[in-house]
Amino acid sequence: MAEGAGAGLRLAELLAAGRRLWEEVETGAEPSSGAPAVQDKVRQGLDALQRAAAMVAQLDLFSENEELEEVASADLKYLLLPALLGALTLKQVDLSRRLEHLESARAHFWRFLKLCRSYGLGSFHLPPAAASPPGEEDAGSPSPGGPAAAQPSLVAMASSRQAKIERYKQRKELENRLASMRSFVESGQADEDQIREFYILQIQKWINTSLEEIESIDQEMVILRSRSTGKQSSAPPHATSRQVRAPLKPFILTRDAAQAKVFGAGYPGLPTMTVDDWYEQRRRQGVVSGQGAPQRTPGITDEELQKQQQEKKEEDDDEEALQKARNWDDWKDTHPRGYGNRQNVG
Repeated sequence: MAEGAGAGLRLAELLAAGRRLWEEVETGAEPSSGAPAVQDKVRQGLDALQRAAAMVAQLDLFSENEELEEVASADLKYLLLPALLGALTLKQVDLSRRLEHLESARAHFWRFLKLCRSYGLGSFHLPPAAASPPGEEDAGSPSPGGPAAAQPSLVAMASSRQAKIERYKQRKELENRLASMRSFVESGQADEDQIREFYILQIQKWINTSLEEIESIDQEMVILRSRSTGKQSSAPPHATSRQVRAPLKPFILTRDAAQAKVFGAGYPGLPTMTVDDWYEQRRRQGVVSGQGAPQRTPGITDEELQKQQQEKKEEDDDEEALQKARNWDDWKDTHPRGYGNRQNVG
């Protein structure tokens, strides 16, 4: 008997510690839930609640085959363990494991709801278990990614909205009743019936919370999975993303074949290449187009090419100057001296 009483005391302490840590995280003044101090409380709270849940399973406090009246009033508060575990699991902020945390939290909430429904606590529809394969959920409760969710009917949307409104009203009413009873129960002045009512009200409040959390979790999981699928499909294959080119070897670039012979004679280890050869090689490699290569008449050196270009430029300049002189003579023929001078100046 003493050992059983000691185990019960440790169990109550673990539940109280886990719940206190959850309340500190929920109502804390920290600017971010990812702060190290907040995450330390989350880990400590999860550890305490997990140890308490293991003790409840070992003591076999609850069974789906018994009635609510068979459960001792002092043991009712331990029904909240899975819900508190789910709430604290959602407070973890490791983005790389977000989907894993969502699945774990959903499993805790669902286990709590299933246990509550077996005891007849509250009137609600039990969501499908996360582990249920597609097509094996309960009738009338399609998964969030099923066909009914893709094309929701107006009736289903109205029903869901009405259910949310009812849950909100119930939650507010339960919070008011719990606030009026809390100090009375915690001070030790309440009798067993009042204590039992207080714990049942807490359970009913967490039923509404668990239903809302599961709905939010399902929506977030759909987003995360679609985002992960999109990243995998849009990632290009690394092998074909870029054409591999052979690296260029060092060489001496010369203007013509004569220079190539001069420079190449003293540096046998370093190849020489004329501009024409270089353009031709790059054109074959597909780096430059054939239009970019300089056009040159065969057998003409650079000096001769430059001389021809200079002569052509001088001819163009001479033609332009001659044309200007002719235009000026034509203008003087048709405009006498002093034309346009209206002030008699000059």
